[in-house]
Amino acid sequence: MASTSKSRKTKHIIYYVVMILICMMYLVPMYMAFITSLKARADINLLTAWKFPTHPTAIGYQHAITKLAPYLRNSFVLTISGTVISAFVGAINGYIFSKNKFKGSELVFTLMLFGMFIPYQIILIPLFDTLRRLNMAGLNGLILAHVVYGIPIVTMLFRNFYDQIPNSILESGRIDGASYFTIFTKLILPLSVPSFVVVGIWQFTQIWNEFLWAICLTSQETNPITVGLSQLAGGQAVAWNDSMAGAIISAIPVLCIYIFLGKYFVQGLLAGSVKE
Repeated sequence: MASTSKSRKTKHIIYYVVMILICMMYLVPMYMAFITSLKARADINLLTAWKFPTHPTAIGYQHAITKLAPYLRNSFVLTISGTVISAFVGAINGYIFSKNKFKGSELVFTLMLFGMFIPYQIILIPLFDTLRRLNMAGLNGLILAHVVYGIPIVTMLFRNFYDQIPNSILESGRIDGASYFTIFTKLILPLSVPSFVVVGIWQFTQIWNEFLWAICLTSQETNPITVGLSQLAGGQAVAWNDSMAGAIISAIPVLCIYIFLGKYFVQGLLAGSVKE
C-alpha cells in the first residue's frame, strides 16, 4: 500500500511539473509582449528584454489605439456581421437536416461537410475572382466569404444539437396549428441558446483572427485588425512597444469572450454530443 501511494504521488508530481512547463510555454510570450508594451521605445533592448520596466508608460497603447482605431472598427463590423449571419443560416440548415429531412438530405449534408476540409488558401484565387465579378470587394465580400465558408461546421453543430430535441415538441406545435417557421421561431430558437453560444464563439474567433483573406480581399480603407497589425509592425525600424500594445489590444475581444462565455462554450458542445 505504501509503495502504491508513493507511486501515485510521484505520478501527480510529474503531472503537475509537465502542466507547469506547458503553461510557461504559453505564458512567457504573453509576459514578454506585456512588459514590452509598457516600455518606452528607447528602453527596449536584448539585455533588459526580460525585465519589467522601471518606469512603465502607456505611450505604446496610445500610439497603437490611434493607429488601429479604423481597423478595429472594420473588424467589429466584419466579425459581428459574419457571426450573426452564419449563425442564423446554420440554425435554419441544422433544423432542416435534423427535423425536416427530405429525399437525399443525408447525401446533401455529407457533401456540405466536405467544405470543412477544404483549406481556404486553395480557393483564394477563384474567391477573389468571384467577388470581383460580383462587385463585392471590401468588407461586404469578406463577410460573404466567411459566412459561406463557415456554413458546413455551423450547420453540423446546430444539427447535432437539434437531434437531441424530442420530435414530440414539434408534433405538439403542429397539432396546435403552428406553421413551419412558427415552430422554428417559437419552439426551436428559444432552445438553441447553447448552440448559438458555441457557434458565436467559434465564428467570432475564426473571423477575427483570419489574415490571408483579409489582406487579399480588402483595401486600405476596409482592412481589419489583423492587417492593421502587420502594417503597424512593418518597416525596417519596428516600434516594438507599439506592436506589442497593438497585439494585446487586438487579443482583448477574443480573450474576454472566452473568459466570460468559455463555460457556456463547453456546455454547448456537450449538449449535442450525446444521443439518447
